[in-house]
Amino acid sequence: MAEAVYTILLEGLKVTMGLGIHPHERAAPQRVVVSVEMECVYPEVPEDRIAAVVDYDFLREGIRALAASRHFELQEVFCEEVAALAMRDARVTGVRVRSTKTDQYPDARVGCEVVRRRV
Repeated sequence: MAEAVYTILLEGLKVTMGLGIHPHERAAPQRVVVSVEMECVYPEVPEDRIAAVVDYDFLREGIRALAASRHFELQEVFCEEVAALAMRDARVTGVRVRSTKTDQYPDARVGCEVVRRRV
C-alpha cells in the first residue's frame, strides 16, 4: 500500500500574549489568533487509534505554553518557533503557521505566515 498523506489543522487558536515592538504592545498582552496546517505522512492508512497519527493536542498545548513563556518582538519569530514545535514529530513533513494580531489597528488585522518543509 502507498503512504498516506494527511493535513492536520489547528485553526483559530486564541491566545493572549506579549507580542510586538511598540510601547503599547509591551505594556500589556494582546490577543493573537494562531492557525497551523501540518502535512503528515504515514507509511499506510492509519488504524483508528490516536497513537497511529500525529496528535494535535501536543501542538495546542505547546503553542499556549510558548505564548506564555515570554514577550516576542516579532510575529516572524513566534511563527518560526511554532513551526519548529510542529516539526518535532518526524511524521510532519511540512507546516504552515499563521499568527494574526486582532487589535493592532481598528480597521485591519495584521499577521505573519511561515511555511517550512523537511529537506
